[in-house]
Amino acid sequence: MKKWQRVITGGLALLAVVALAGCSGNKATEKPKASKTDAKAAASAKTSYTPTSDMKSDYDIVIIGAGGAGMTAAIEAKDAGLNPVILEKMPVAGGNTSKASAGMNASETAVEKAQGVADDNQKFFDETLKGGGGTNDQALLRYFVDHSSSAIDWLAKNEIVLDNLTTTGGMSVSRTHRPSDGSAVGQYLVKGLEKKIRSRDIPLFVNSDVTKIMEKDGKISGVKVKVDETETKTITAKAVIVTTGGFGANKEMIKKYRPDLKDYVSTNAAGSTGDGIKMIGKLGGDTVDLDKIQIHPTVFKKTGYLVTEAVRGEGAILVNKAGKRFTNEMNTRDKVSAAELKQAGKSAYIVFGDKTKIAVKAIDQYMSKGMVVSAKSLAELAEKTGIDKSELKKTLKTWQTAVATKTDPEFGRTTGMTNDIDGTYYAIAVSPGIHHTMGGVKINTETQVLKKDGTVIKGLYAAGEVTGGLHGSNRIGGNAVADIIIFGRQAGTQAAAYVK
Repeated sequence: MKKWQRVITGGLALLAVVALAGCSGNKATEKPKASKTDAKAAASAKTSYTPTSDMKSDYDIVIIGAGGAGMTAAIEAKDAGLNPVILEKMPVAGGNTSKASAGMNASETAVEKAQGVADDNQKFFDETLKGGGGTNDQALLRYFVDHSSSAIDWLAKNEIVLDNLTTTGGMSVSRTHRPSDGSAVGQYLVKGLEKKIRSRDIPLFVNSDVTKIMEKDGKISGVKVKVDETETKTITAKAVIVTTGGFGANKEMIKKYRPDLKDYVSTNAAGSTGDGIKMIGKLGGDTVDLDKIQIHPTVFKKTGYLVTEAVRGEGAILVNKAGKRFTNEMNTRDKVSAAELKQAGKSAYIVFGDKTKIAVKAIDQYMSKGMVVSAKSLAELAEKTGIDKSELKKTLKTWQTAVATKTDPEFGRTTGMTNDIDGTYYAIAVSPGIHHTMGGVKINTETQVLKKDGTVIKGLYAAGEVTGGLHGSNRIGGNAVADIIIFGRQAGTQAAAYVK
């Protein structure tokens, strides 16, 4: 029997739902604690991971973090003929990738062409640059955009098909690719990547907390890893790829770089604590944009559960307690959040109908979690939520006309106007919450980690949310998943070339 065994029926589905952020490098006293639910998921999925007893003392490439970027990098390195290993500090793999909802942005794809969507790389570049306030690292952005279509193709070759299109804020066309049934992209992506990791016999160790990246004679030489909180091992390697995610769950770092956000709820999983940034900093690695922290406008405040932008992309509107719209819901996240914070209670309701519910499968999850208020009439919805009834009726009447005419004279919305709000009415109470840290370690287009003087740290690569610069001052929805796949591939390819 292979080291990797098939997970028990349904195990991966459960795993993906509860997966924690794939980061490494915390001290033992700082390690995030998994909940009872997480522990049960880890126990049920235990057979899908490599046994600790199989951990070797030497690999070609060590990958720290088993989120989307880490698994993608491992697949590319393995396919290049190398012997990579993935070390994950949490009891389950997946990282923040498991929480991704909307989809993956890409331009000039076969999917777009087949569905008659007129798009091009320059438009994608320009809209992302505008969304980031013009502060994006344009070299990274150019590589990102120009390799987005091939990343969709790469996923399809690995039986991860994203052929259903939707729209996110700041984008003028439907370039957000998601699973065929319109379900959340993250869980589907993690399940597919894990399957390919197992099929290639790539070792993936969980509960393996990397505490130090080692360097010798001016080159990366390996890592120190605490295994099962009982012993520390030294693993030598010719290259290390850091894919540990951001620091959205680290309250101390949030307070340090953005004290104004210290009391905000976070959508991030418990393992997103900035460990990779800290370890790379000790090696002299440079950082960029650490104060650029994105708040997402539609977060269910009671639990910090994200309501995907695809809900708005498929026809939902935002109303305040007075029952009025107050912004173009498909504007960029920073602008929508800013408008929301000006409303009474610094919150709003996202309101939608049956067509949107059918188009966005994630809504079924929200309903199962008790997040959604439903009603057979607007009057009933107003009564259940406390929204002003007469104003809500006026707002919906105006919005239905806007959808029918594809013209929004109030706020100039031009996308996400396919589905009207009718049938059963639904509402979710939302507030802004910490969602994504745009800043991180500085890399070049080959994903090499850079020092403050611009030189590279030989043998050290990074990809995903641990890095900074790509998104500028505001990340466009759908670009995070594209980031981890595009630059995860590049990290695996470049690290393999370096080792060879």
